[in-house]
Amino acid sequence: MSGMSTTRGLVVGVLASLTFGTSGALMKPLLESGWSPATTVTVRATIAGLVLVPFAVVALRGRWGSVWRARWRILGMGLIGVAATQLLYFASIQRIPVSTALLIEYLAPLLLVVFVWVTTRRAPKAVVLIGAAVAIGGLVLVVGPGSISAIDGVGLLFAGLAAVGCAFYYVIAARPSDGLPPVAFASIGLLLGALSLGLVGLTGAVPFTAAFVDLPFLGTLAPWWLPLGIVAVIGTAFAYVASIAASEMLGSRLMSFVGLLEVVFASLYAWLLIGEALSIMQLLGGALILVGIAFVRSEKRADAPLEAVPLPEPSRAR
Repeated sequence: MSGMSTTRGLVVGVLASLTFGTSGALMKPLLESGWSPATTVTVRATIAGLVLVPFAVVALRGRWGSVWRARWRILGMGLIGVAATQLLYFASIQRIPVSTALLIEYLAPLLLVVFVWVTTRRAPKAVVLIGAAVAIGGLVLVVGPGSISAIDGVGLLFAGLAAVGCAFYYVIAARPSDGLPPVAFASIGLLLGALSLGLVGLTGAVPFTAAFVDLPFLGTLAPWWLPLGIVAVIGTAFAYVASIAASEMLGSRLMSFVGLLEVVFASLYAWLLIGEALSIMQLLGGALILVGIAFVRSEKRADAPLEAVPLPEPSRAR
């Protein structure tokens, strides 16, 4: 991994976190007005996937075979990276505090470090372990541990499974593209994820509700589709393309740590856009996450063992 490529990857990864972070502050009024989380995720993923279709078609010109070659990667992205992770997260916050669910889900970088450690039987270098500890400590300061009295085992299980899904997303995103452009990968994966969520909604397993009313937006009222459209285009379409591109450049482990910045940016947006308090401890937590990323980045050994984990091919399964 060249230094220039890593620098570009870090810039793109920070942009991904910056745009992913818009979701919370812009979607909160929508959720409070009567939209269910599953409906919100399904609609934003559908819009985002459709917005990317023209760009995907142009990028795929002459490379349509790459879609078939990446079919298992695309299935993993849509079914696990988009649909399952989102459903598990929203199932968890129905039982435990949001801050606790976020804290558990964003343990994904630690899961990746442990996974490589176990599968390769090669302990990470000290700088990686120190970086992981510092970054997770910063994450605790940013989101808080939540109310222990409000926690139940099922909610913790759902949040833990969401963390596994989040880690799996980074593994899939970081795999060699084999000619599939990030924009096409994101578009197809998002549409597949939205379709999966829609089918789950038809079964009644999760509530699908919506309220088409004006919402508070930047000190005034705006139609419901405005914040939803902004999140779909910027916080989903652009964010997923940037995240996938950065993962391919940085590898799953480093990008998962960069992804922790999404929580920091989400707190900043909540302070700027909807007036939620931003404490000194949260700012300190954000700084610690940056320090943790710097430690992980300083580790020279690429996380190739994780990227080399093969996805199943039909010919091998038979």
